[in-house]
Amino acid sequence: MNAKKAPKAIKAVRKILSPMENFLRMESSSGIILLLVAVIAMILANSPLYNLYNAIIHFDLGVKLGSTEVSHSIQHWVNDGLMVIFFFVVGLEIKRELVQGELSS
Repeated sequence: MNAKKAPKAIKAVRKILSPMENFLRMESSSGIILLLVAVIAMILANSPLYNLYNAIIHFDLGVKLGSTEVSHSIQHWVNDGLMVIFFFVVGLEIKRELVQGELSS
């Protein structure tokens, strides 16, 4: 690799990643991302791309360790896995507000 091109490449990557890092540091970034993805999913589910959307959410995804295998559709992983994590985080946020935040008094 040319030594003169490396600093330019690093500057270009930093120029791209810096706004993304700033966005992800905001408290509202996760809500904005969630809302954007929900809108995209609703548009895809009600468009001619429905078959592609349906194929993606019903794609089997699994983990295999030795002879043990867990394989479910992406929709199942979201419904049973990610929703548990979501509500766990929401519960932690409510507890924090009750103990230290504005709801403590």
